[in-house]
Amino acid sequence: MDIQHKDNGQKGLFYVAVDGKTEAEMTYVWSGDQRIIIDHTGVSEALKGRNVGKQLVHAAVLFAREKQLKILPLCPFARAVFNKVPDYQDVLFY
Repeated sequence: MDIQHKDNGQKGLFYVAVDGKTEAEMTYVWSGDQRIIIDHTGVSEALKGRNVGKQLVHAAVLFAREKQLKILPLCPFARAVFNKVPDYQDVLFY
């Protein structure tokens, strides 16, 4: 799965495109210069059941580690993933 990333300095998204169409996305907004807030995760019917949402969260965690950021997961799906994966706690903002 090729997860792509866009960021304009105020907001961003991790997404999966199939044949030029976005089929899954996780959006975030910047809160200061050291924290991002995940506010939405969506996966199309075509990709449901393939753990794409979890892969999007994982991509955000890798991004946060690389940039030394914290993540506040307001999106219920992302929050559930953070609650289930102890290895992600290092980037979690409470």
